[in-house]
Amino acid sequence: MANIKIERLNHTFQEEISMILMTEIKDDDIKFVTITGVDTTNDLSFAKVYFTVLDENKKESTLKALEKASSFIRTKLAEKVEIRHTPELKFIFDTSIEYGNHIEKIINDINKKE
Repeated sequence: MANIKIERLNHTFQEEISMILMTEIKDDDIKFVTITGVDTTNDLSFAKVYFTVLDENKKESTLKALEKASSFIRTKLAEKVEIRHTPELKFIFDTSIEYGNHIEKIINDINKKE
């Protein structure tokens, strides 16, 4: 039962953080960020927020900008989502899309050889 609650919260956090980044953040480094997922601990103390960027060269600067803005994002998230304690946000670059592209390239190379 608790897992369903956590999953719902993760989805809500993902939507709300995306909206906060689009509408309320003024930093240009953060404007083109896509939130791909949120993973919250069972006690709601921490949330890993996975993100990707359009320009691969800017992932380090984007991560630094997100970490700098995390307290602002957490405050806005607390205003939008009614829970007793808003988790601390930890931003992590999502490598799953990169990995998927790598696997797709390998499959295409194999198909070309045949």
